[in-house]
Amino acid sequence: MSLLAVRRVSKRFGGLQALSEIDFDIGPGEIVGLIGPNGAGKSTLINAITGVYPPDAGTIHFDGHELTGLAPDRITRLGVGRTFQVPQPFGSLSCLENVVVGLLFAGRALSMEAATAGARAVLDFVGLGEKAALSPGSLTIVDLRKLELARALATGARLLLLDEINTGLTASEITEAIGLIERVRRQGTAIVMVEHLVRIIMSACERIVVLDFGRKIAEGTPDEIGRNPAVISAYLGKQRGGRDAGR
Repeated sequence: MSLLAVRRVSKRFGGLQALSEIDFDIGPGEIVGLIGPNGAGKSTLINAITGVYPPDAGTIHFDGHELTGLAPDRITRLGVGRTFQVPQPFGSLSCLENVVVGLLFAGRALSMEAATAGARAVLDFVGLGEKAALSPGSLTIVDLRKLELARALATGARLLLLDEINTGLTASEITEAIGLIERVRRQGTAIVMVEHLVRIIMSACERIVVLDFGRKIAEGTPDEIGRNPAVISAYLGKQRGGRDAGR
Protein backbone atom coordinates (compact mmCIF):
# COMPACT_ATOMS: atom_id res chain seq x y z
CA MET A 1 0.00 0.00 0.00
CA SER A 2 1.34 3.43 -0.95
CA LEU A 3 1.54 6.28 1.52
CA LEU A 4 2.36 8.69 -1.31
CA ALA A 5 1.34 8.11 -4.92
CA VAL A 6 2.58 10.48 -7.64
CA ARG A 7 0.97 9.92 -11.03
CA ARG A 8 1.98 11.54 -14.33
CA VAL A 9 2.93 14.81 -12.63
CA SER A 10 4.10 17.55 -14.99
CA LYS A 11 5.15 21.16 -14.40
CA ARG A 12 6.22 23.84 -16.86
CA PHE A 13 7.74 27.26 -16.19
CA GLY A 14 7.35 29.27 -19.39
CA GLY A 15 9.31 27.41 -22.04
CA LEU A 16 10.98 25.06 -19.52
CA GLN A 17 9.43 21.65 -18.94
CA ALA A 18 10.61 21.15 -15.35
CA LEU A 19 8.72 17.88 -14.77
CA SER A 20 7.32 15.51 -17.36
CA GLU A 21 4.85 12.76 -16.38
CA ILE A 22 6.61 11.68 -13.17
CA ASP A 23 5.35 8.50 -11.48
CA PHE A 24 6.52 6.99 -8.21
CA ASP A 25 5.25 5.65 -4.89
CA ILE A 26 6.44 5.80 -1.28
CA GLY A 27 5.44 3.12 1.20
CA PRO A 28 4.97 3.65 4.94
CA GLY A 29 8.33 3.88 6.71
CA GLU A 30 10.31 3.68 3.47
CA ILE A 31 13.42 5.75 2.71
CA VAL A 32 13.66 6.73 -0.96
CA GLY A 33 16.43 8.77 -2.55
CA LEU A 34 15.68 11.32 -5.26
CA ILE A 35 18.79 12.10 -7.28
CA GLY A 36 19.87 13.66 -10.55
CA PRO A 37 22.04 16.44 -11.98
CA ASN A 38 21.45 20.08 -11.09
CA GLY A 39 18.31 21.25 -12.86
CA ALA A 40 16.86 17.73 -13.14
CA GLY A 41 13.62 18.75 -11.40
CA LYS A 42 14.19 17.34 -7.91
CA SER A 43 13.30 20.44 -5.90
CA THR A 44 10.46 21.21 -8.28
CA LEU A 45 9.00 17.79 -7.53
CA ILE A 46 9.29 18.41 -3.78
CA ASN A 47 7.57 21.76 -4.27
CA ALA A 48 4.81 20.13 -6.31
CA ILE A 49 4.14 17.56 -3.59
CA THR A 50 4.04 20.22 -0.86
CA GLY A 51 1.81 22.65 -2.78
CA VAL A 52 4.38 25.38 -3.43
CA TYR A 53 4.18 24.86 -7.21
CA PRO A 54 0.97 22.96 -7.97
CA PRO A 55 1.47 20.61 -10.94
CA ASP A 56 0.04 21.52 -14.33
CA ALA A 57 -1.04 17.90 -14.87
CA GLY A 58 -1.18 14.66 -12.93
CA THR A 59 -2.26 13.76 -9.41
CA ILE A 60 -0.61 13.41 -6.01
CA HIS A 61 -2.26 11.36 -3.25
CA PHE A 62 -1.11 11.04 0.34
CA ASP A 63 -2.74 8.51 2.65
CA GLY A 64 -5.96 8.64 0.64
CA HIS A 65 -6.05 12.44 0.35
CA GLU A 66 -5.53 14.17 -2.97
CA LEU A 67 -2.91 16.88 -2.45
CA THR A 68 -3.20 18.41 -5.91
CA GLY A 69 -4.47 21.96 -5.50
CA LEU A 70 -4.23 22.08 -1.71
CA ALA A 71 -2.40 24.92 0.03
CA PRO A 72 0.96 24.11 1.66
CA ASP A 73 -0.38 24.60 5.21
CA ARG A 74 -3.17 22.10 4.61
CA ILE A 75 -0.71 19.57 3.19
CA THR A 76 1.51 19.99 6.26
CA ARG A 77 -1.40 19.35 8.60
CA LEU A 78 -2.22 16.16 6.69
CA GLY A 79 1.20 14.81 7.64
CA VAL A 80 3.70 15.90 4.97
CA GLY A 81 6.75 17.72 6.36
CA ARG A 82 9.70 19.20 4.51
CA THR A 83 13.01 20.96 4.85
CA PHE A 84 14.53 23.55 2.53
CA GLN A 85 17.93 23.70 0.83
CA VAL A 86 18.52 27.05 2.55
CA PRO A 87 17.39 26.85 6.19
CA GLN A 88 14.58 29.29 6.97
CA PRO A 89 14.28 29.60 10.76
CA PHE A 90 12.42 32.37 12.54
CA GLY A 91 15.47 34.47 13.37
CA SER A 92 13.84 36.40 16.20
CA LEU A 93 12.92 33.19 18.07
CA SER A 94 15.13 30.75 19.96
CA CYS A 95 15.71 27.23 18.66
CA LEU A 96 13.18 25.95 21.19
CA GLU A 97 10.58 28.51 20.13
CA ASN A 98 11.12 27.62 16.46
CA VAL A 99 10.17 24.02 17.20
CA VAL A 100 7.27 25.07 19.44
CA VAL A 101 5.82 26.87 16.41
CA GLY A 102 5.82 23.59 14.49
CA LEU A 103 3.94 21.79 17.26
CA LEU A 104 1.36 24.53 17.68
CA PHE A 105 0.89 24.97 13.92
CA ALA A 106 0.05 21.29 13.51
CA GLY A 107 -2.29 21.33 16.51
CA ARG A 108 -0.21 18.72 18.35
CA ALA A 109 -0.15 20.51 21.72
CA LEU A 110 -3.07 21.62 23.85
CA SER A 111 -1.06 24.11 25.87
CA MET A 112 2.17 26.09 25.71
CA GLU A 113 3.56 23.91 28.48
CA ALA A 114 2.90 20.76 26.45
CA ALA A 115 4.32 22.37 23.29
CA THR A 116 7.50 23.38 25.12
CA ALA A 117 7.98 19.86 26.50
CA GLY A 118 7.38 18.35 23.08
CA ALA A 119 9.79 20.78 21.45
CA ARG A 120 12.53 19.92 23.95
CA ALA A 121 12.06 16.23 23.17
CA VAL A 122 12.41 16.86 19.43
CA LEU A 123 15.53 18.99 19.90
CA ASP A 124 17.06 16.24 22.04
CA PHE A 125 16.23 13.72 19.31
CA VAL A 126 18.11 15.65 16.60
CA GLY A 127 21.03 16.52 18.88
CA LEU A 128 20.24 20.16 19.61
CA GLY A 129 18.97 19.81 23.17
CA GLU A 130 21.83 21.80 24.67
CA LYS A 131 21.24 24.64 22.19
CA ALA A 132 17.53 25.11 22.84
CA ALA A 133 17.93 28.65 24.19
CA LEU A 134 20.23 29.85 21.42
CA SER A 135 19.23 32.06 18.51
CA PRO A 136 19.36 30.38 15.08
CA GLY A 137 21.83 33.10 14.09
CA SER A 138 24.43 31.59 16.41
CA LEU A 139 24.20 28.08 14.90
CA THR A 140 26.51 26.48 12.36
CA ILE A 141 25.02 25.51 9.00
CA VAL A 142 24.99 21.87 10.13
CA ASP A 143 22.97 22.75 13.24
CA LEU A 144 20.65 24.99 11.22
CA ARG A 145 19.80 21.99 9.08
CA LYS A 146 19.14 19.96 12.23
CA LEU A 147 16.79 22.73 13.35
CA GLU A 148 15.00 22.52 9.98
CA LEU A 149 14.56 18.80 10.55
CA ALA A 150 13.35 19.37 14.12
CA ARG A 151 10.67 21.82 12.98
CA ALA A 152 9.46 19.35 10.34
CA LEU A 153 9.37 16.49 12.85
CA ALA A 154 7.47 18.66 15.32
CA THR A 155 4.52 18.83 12.95
CA GLY A 156 4.04 15.08 13.35
CA ALA A 157 4.93 14.38 9.74
CA ARG A 158 4.43 10.80 8.55
CA LEU A 159 6.29 11.69 5.34
CA LEU A 160 9.42 13.86 5.40
CA LEU A 161 10.79 15.47 2.24
CA LEU A 162 14.43 16.37 2.87
CA ASP A 163 15.85 18.77 0.27
CA GLU A 164 19.67 18.53 0.39
CA ILE A 165 19.74 18.65 4.17
CA ASN A 166 23.22 17.09 4.31
CA THR A 167 25.15 19.35 1.92
CA GLY A 168 28.64 20.29 3.12
CA LEU A 169 29.04 17.64 5.81
CA THR A 170 32.38 16.14 6.80
CA ALA A 171 32.91 12.37 6.75
CA SER A 172 32.11 12.04 10.47
CA GLU A 173 29.04 14.27 10.11
CA ILE A 174 27.83 12.09 7.23
CA THR A 175 28.00 9.03 9.49
CA GLU A 176 26.03 10.93 12.15
CA ALA A 177 23.46 12.05 9.55
CA ILE A 178 22.89 8.48 8.35
CA GLY A 179 22.28 7.43 11.96
CA LEU A 180 19.78 10.24 12.51
CA ILE A 181 17.89 9.36 9.32
CA GLU A 182 17.66 5.75 10.48
CA ARG A 183 16.30 6.85 13.87
CA VAL A 184 13.62 8.93 12.15
CA ARG A 185 12.61 5.94 10.04
CA ARG A 186 12.44 3.66 13.09
CA GLN A 187 9.74 5.99 14.41
CA GLY A 188 7.65 4.97 11.39
CA THR A 189 8.23 8.09 9.29
CA ALA A 190 8.69 7.69 5.53
CA ILE A 191 11.45 9.80 3.98
CA VAL A 192 12.19 11.15 0.52
CA MET A 193 15.74 12.49 0.29
CA VAL A 194 16.95 14.90 -2.39
CA GLU A 195 20.66 14.40 -2.03
CA HIS A 196 23.97 14.82 -3.89
CA LEU A 197 26.03 12.89 -1.34
CA VAL A 198 26.23 9.46 -2.98
CA ARG A 199 27.44 7.79 0.24
CA ILE A 200 24.29 8.81 2.11
CA ILE A 201 21.98 7.79 -0.72
CA MET A 202 23.59 4.38 -1.14
CA SER A 203 23.76 3.73 2.63
CA ALA A 204 20.40 5.01 3.84
CA CYS A 205 17.96 4.44 0.98
CA GLU A 206 16.07 1.27 0.12
CA ARG A 207 15.12 2.60 -3.28
CA ILE A 208 16.29 5.43 -5.52
CA VAL A 209 14.44 7.47 -8.14
CA VAL A 210 16.59 9.25 -10.73
CA LEU A 211 15.52 12.37 -12.64
CA ASP A 212 17.20 14.00 -15.63
CA PHE A 213 15.83 17.00 -17.52
CA GLY A 214 12.50 16.64 -15.72
CA ARG A 215 11.98 12.97 -16.60
CA LYS A 216 12.33 9.84 -14.50
CA ILE A 217 15.11 7.83 -16.14
CA ALA A 218 15.48 5.04 -13.56
CA GLU A 219 14.15 3.57 -10.33
CA GLY A 220 15.52 0.70 -8.27
CA THR A 221 17.63 -0.45 -5.37
CA PRO A 222 21.00 1.22 -4.70
CA ASP A 223 22.78 -1.73 -6.35
CA GLU A 224 20.57 -1.53 -9.43
CA ILE A 225 21.00 2.23 -9.73
CA GLY A 226 24.76 1.96 -9.26
CA ARG A 227 24.96 -0.38 -12.28
CA ASN A 228 22.47 1.44 -14.50
CA PRO A 229 24.27 2.80 -17.61
CA ALA A 230 21.80 5.66 -18.08
CA VAL A 231 22.27 6.80 -14.48
CA ILE A 232 26.04 6.52 -14.66
CA SER A 233 26.05 8.60 -17.83
CA ALA A 234 23.65 11.25 -16.53
CA TYR A 235 24.76 11.51 -12.91
CA LEU A 236 26.88 8.99 -11.05
CA GLY A 237 29.82 9.14 -13.45
CA LYS A 238 30.02 12.92 -13.01
CA GLN A 239 29.77 12.59 -9.23
CA ARG A 240 32.51 9.99 -9.01
CA GLY A 241 34.85 11.28 -11.65
CA GLY A 242 34.32 15.03 -11.71
CA ARG A 243 35.11 17.80 -9.29
CA ASP A 244 32.28 16.74 -6.97
CA ALA A 245 33.63 13.20 -6.60
CA GLY A 246 33.45 11.92 -3.05
CA ARG A 247 31.26 14.75 -1.77
